[in-house]
Amino acid sequence: MSKNQNQQQNQMPIDENELIKVRHEKMESFREKNIEPFGHSFEVTHHAEDIHKEYDNLEEEVEGGEVKIAGRVMAIRGHGKASFGVLNDRTGNIQIYFKLDILGEEKYSQFKLLDIGDIIGIKGKVFKTKRGELTVKIYDFELLSKSLRPLPEKFHGLKDVEIRYRQRYLDLIVNPEVRETFIKRTKVIQTIRKYLDERGFLEVETPVLSTIAGGAAARPFVTHHNALDTELYLRIATELNLKRLIVGGYERVYELGRVFRNEGMDQRHNPEFTTMEVYQAYGDYRDMIDITHGIAIETAKAVCGTTKINYQGVEIDLANAPRISMNDAVKNKTGKDFLSCKNVDEARAMAKEIGVEYEERFGIGGILNAAFEAKVEEELIQPIFITGHPTEISPLAKRNPDDPRITDRFEYFVFGRELANGFTELNDPIDQRKRFEDQLKQREAGDEEAHVMDNDFIRALEYGMPPTGGLGIGIDRLVMILTDSPSIRDVLLFPTMKVINE
Repeated sequence: MSKNQNQQQNQMPIDENELIKVRHEKMESFREKNIEPFGHSFEVTHHAEDIHKEYDNLEEEVEGGEVKIAGRVMAIRGHGKASFGVLNDRTGNIQIYFKLDILGEEKYSQFKLLDIGDIIGIKGKVFKTKRGELTVKIYDFELLSKSLRPLPEKFHGLKDVEIRYRQRYLDLIVNPEVRETFIKRTKVIQTIRKYLDERGFLEVETPVLSTIAGGAAARPFVTHHNALDTELYLRIATELNLKRLIVGGYERVYELGRVFRNEGMDQRHNPEFTTMEVYQAYGDYRDMIDITHGIAIETAKAVCGTTKINYQGVEIDLANAPRISMNDAVKNKTGKDFLSCKNVDEARAMAKEIGVEYEERFGIGGILNAAFEAKVEEELIQPIFITGHPTEISPLAKRNPDDPRITDRFEYFVFGRELANGFTELNDPIDQRKRFEDQLKQREAGDEEAHVMDNDFIRALEYGMPPTGGLGIGIDRLVMILTDSPSIRDVLLFPTMKVINE
C-alpha cells in the first residue's frame, strides 16, 4: 500500500499540497512505464448494480462470468500480495480484488501506484468471498484517469455546504445520496412530460432574450446585444410568448425551461430556476387545477412510490388538496373579511387591527394579499389550492364573472410554499391594456416588479385568443418536496453562489 493510502486510511493529518505532489509523482511513474495516465475509451459490459442482480445467488468462492466494469476507486485495503478495494460507478459500489499471483509483478506494481479517486477499467470474474460479499477478481485493469487531488477524508465526507454547492462534482463523488436526488429530479421532469404529452400537449421552446420582460412580477437581468445595439432582458417567464402561440392556433402547449429573476437568494429562491408553463385553449383555471393535482400525484408515485411523503419530518398526502378562496382563508384565520370593505381606509384599519403591514399604494386587493402572506401562507402545510386572487395583483388573469374585484386564479401550496400558479387567462385586449396601464402606475409609484406595457401582446389579443387556462409550476420547489430537500440549492446542480477570490 502507498504512503498516501496509509495516511488516508489512518486519518493522519497531512498537507494537501504534499498529497498532490505525491500523486503527480505517481502520474510520472505511470508515464515512465509507458502508460498514459489519462486514457481513452473502455468497453463496459456491466455496472455494479448489474453484477449484484445477476450474481446475487452465486455460491461462495465459486467463480462466475467475466465482466468489464469501469469506475472510481473509493477504497483500498492492502495485505501485501493481495488487496481489496471498492469501485464506484453510476449505479453504486462493487468490491474488487487485486492479487499478485493473478496480475503478475508488473501489473501489480501499477496497482501500487493507484490512489483513492483514480478512475480505472477492470476485466475480471465475479466471485463471492467467505463473508458472502460479491467481488470482482481482477485479471487485468487500465488506468483511465489519474486523480491528482485527494478526495475528502472518507469517515467524515464532504459536509461543508458551501464547498458542496460550489464543487458539485466533488459532492456527487463522495455523497451518493446527492446523486440520487438529481436522478429523482430527472424522473420528475420525465413524468411531467409524459403526463402532458399523453393529454395532447405540445412541448415548445420560446426565446430567452426579449426586448420586454413580461409575464410575471419580477426584476429582470439586463444584457446588451452588440450587433443590434440594444438592451435585452433575460426572460422572467415564458407566459406571453406561449399565449401568442394560442392566438396562432395551437390549442395545448407547454414549455419546460429556465427563467431568470434579479432577486435575492434564500432557501426557496435562486436567480435562475426551472419552470413549466402550460396553456390549454377552451379551458379555464379549474382545468389547470386538475392538471396540477394530477402532476403532483404522478410525480410522487414515480419518485416516491406513493402519494404520502415525508418532508422535513412532516407527513404530507399529495392525493388530497382542498380548495378555498384567499379571502375565506384570511377570514378563517383572522376573522377579517377584507372583501366586505367599502373603501381602502376600512381595509387599512382591518390590517392594522391584526398587525399586517402594507404599502400606501395598496388597494383593498393588495392589502388582502398582504394579510394572506403574513397570516396564512406559511401555515398551509398540507396541499391546498387557494383561489380568488384580487384583480389588483393579477394583471394577466381573467376577472371572476360574479365579482370583478377578484380573478379566476389559483395558487397551489405545500408546506407553506407556492408550488404552482394558474388562472383563466385574460383574453380581452381592452381589459388587458387597462391592466398594463394600472401596472405602469404602480411602477411610477415605486414598484420595480410591476409589468411594463407590451403593445405587441395586446395586438396579438386583438386578433382573438380563445378562452384559455394557464399554469406555471416551480419545478425546483416540487423536486424539493419530493426529495425531502430543505434548500433549493440542494436540487440545483450548480446553484448561483457569491463570487469568492481563490
